[in-house]
Amino acid sequence: MGFLGALLFPFTIIYSSVTKFRNYLFDIGFKRSFEFDANVIGVGNLSVGGTGKSPMVEYLIKLLADNYKIATLSRGYGRKTKGFRIANDNDSASSIGDEPYQFYNKFKDIDVTVGEERAIAIPHILAELESDVILMDDAFQHRYVKPGLNIMLTDYSRPFYSDFVLPTGRLRESRDGAQRADIIVVTKCKEDITEQEMDAIEKEVSAYAPNAQVCFTSIKYLSPKPVFDNEQFSDNILLFSGIANNKPLIEHVSTHYQIMDEFYFADHHAYSTKDMNGLEERFRRMPIADKCLLTTEKDMVKLLDPALESTVHHLPIFYIPIETYFVRGGKIFDEMVLNSIKQYSE
Repeated sequence: MGFLGALLFPFTIIYSSVTKFRNYLFDIGFKRSFEFDANVIGVGNLSVGGTGKSPMVEYLIKLLADNYKIATLSRGYGRKTKGFRIANDNDSASSIGDEPYQFYNKFKDIDVTVGEERAIAIPHILAELESDVILMDDAFQHRYVKPGLNIMLTDYSRPFYSDFVLPTGRLRESRDGAQRADIIVVTKCKEDITEQEMDAIEKEVSAYAPNAQVCFTSIKYLSPKPVFDNEQFSDNILLFSGIANNKPLIEHVSTHYQIMDEFYFADHHAYSTKDMNGLEERFRRMPIADKCLLTTEKDMVKLLDPALESTVHHLPIFYIPIETYFVRGGKIFDEMVLNSIKQYSE
């Protein structure tokens, strides 16, 4: 835990006690969890950011979109608007949040919605949209809504069962909260993970959530794409991002390309003209003509903001898309998702 962790541990006890008491009030029915006349699938985690929720939501969209009308529901973290909102062509990352705008920008046949209070937002979705399935993003602690299927993610490099509650660790509530999950997905596994390692992890997870199905996924990085025009990609990179966990990104990019400079902002960073001018200055100082800037898909959508147009459109900026794939348990995962929808429909 270290000296700082020991120093913060009393505050962890207080925070953990508060969240446990809150969960107890929901468990005994003093605080009410609402169930709706809809297929609601929740995707969330116990920790603060960085577990791969967006790639998992995208996986679910691809799994379901051919047969069901889908609506995503997110809080819209970092947006400049309030209340319930259905995304439209006038929106941007600043009006609905970076991750919802990524969904809207990428999937044209789904409805993307945001709303801080999910229990208020879902009736709006049911009244205004023809949705067969609602994918509720980052709502594991939002217990005012009880999903039909609760999917919890945990990062392979920092699993919930070896982490601590804030501020000592990164958990939003105690490890016992995992027992609310129907499926626990260990995300961002290394490519060469063995069956023995997965067996050991599953045993640790099952100690806190004995009734949950445990699955394992990894991240696949796709070929870089230009943000604007058809620029020529270069292996000489200025890498920048504003995500919760840069480690997998840096490992992949450094393996395949030459990182000549790098700069990392905080998670959900809202890019300004000053930020981009600073990045351009660093980029121009790189001592080579054949070069480009590279960022993540989550950051890319924020660069599409009209306020940044004059600052970024002339730069050779590329983004690297990612997608999640199952290492173990993919067939069972798909079946549980589809069965939860069929059971409700029946």
